[in-house]
Amino acid sequence: MSATLTEYDAAPRTPGTRPPRPDAAAGRAPKKKKFPFAPWMLLAPSIVLLAVMVVYPTIVMFITSFTDLEIKNKMLDTPANFVGFDNYLEVFTKSDFPAVLARSLGLMVVLTVLIVAVGMLIALLMLRLTKGWRLLVSVGLLLAWAMPPLSATVVWGWIFDTDYGLVNWVLNTLTGTQDFRGHSWLANPWSFMMVLVIIIVWQSIPFAAFTFYAGLGQVPDEVLEASQLDGANGRQRFRLIVLPYMRNVLTAVIVLETIWNLRIFTQVYALQQQGGLVSETNVLGTYLFRQGLGEFGVTAAIGVFMVILLMGISYYNVRSSLKEEEA
Repeated sequence: MSATLTEYDAAPRTPGTRPPRPDAAAGRAPKKKKFPFAPWMLLAPSIVLLAVMVVYPTIVMFITSFTDLEIKNKMLDTPANFVGFDNYLEVFTKSDFPAVLARSLGLMVVLTVLIVAVGMLIALLMLRLTKGWRLLVSVGLLLAWAMPPLSATVVWGWIFDTDYGLVNWVLNTLTGTQDFRGHSWLANPWSFMMVLVIIIVWQSIPFAAFTFYAGLGQVPDEVLEASQLDGANGRQRFRLIVLPYMRNVLTAVIVLETIWNLRIFTQVYALQQQGGLVSETNVLGTYLFRQGLGEFGVTAAIGVFMVILLMGISYYNVRSSLKEEEA
């Protein structure tokens, strides 16, 4: 063995190479990598929580959507019958769900566009403000963001109140008439949606503004200065430089806001209790809640459709962003 090692040490070597050691050439099997237990042990609580709170209810909802489960089945303790796709056909052909879906999608588009646009404008404004004014704007945004949705809806409902609302008083004062005395903003579906948009945008802008403000800090100042020296104006710098750097942040905000705006419930339900017409102002969340008070099978079918819709929207946005990065 010692002679072999001596020959190994005395063997001629070319630069950058090393002859294999005798024990390595003996055919010894490589050691198997150990399974990384530590990361999975750390992830185990989250995985269990997701399985219990998300996976299991989703599976039950999917199975229930193919049955005729109702309150009377539960009260009589009779098993639900398998009905195939009857619940899905009923949802789209024998109910007002298509109108509710169209209303929810239109509201989602309006809310997402307003939140992203105004949030970006506020983030750009915060870059130009002095430290004191930036702190003041940040505190104001945080106060709006920290207010519970139900409390915010009640307060805005008082502002648009029929008899004692601030909006009616201001409009009567500005016009010098009493045309808006007793005017109900929630009785009309269009003005109801206007109030709803104000409430949701007011509370959602802080998240978008803070996220965009953090993302704008990643844009290199040298690139912006060089483009300015080349003669690019502010709009060109924003479109050709800032937006490409902000693409990932912008996509994340759009995806999140799309999902949140399609799942709104608290603001709509609270406004409906203050005077809105339920049949004309229902969105997917409130419609699903009221439908779920009786027919569980039909409600589960609506829930399955909402899950597929949200996953499709999220996948499309994320996939488009990844394709742009690969290009």
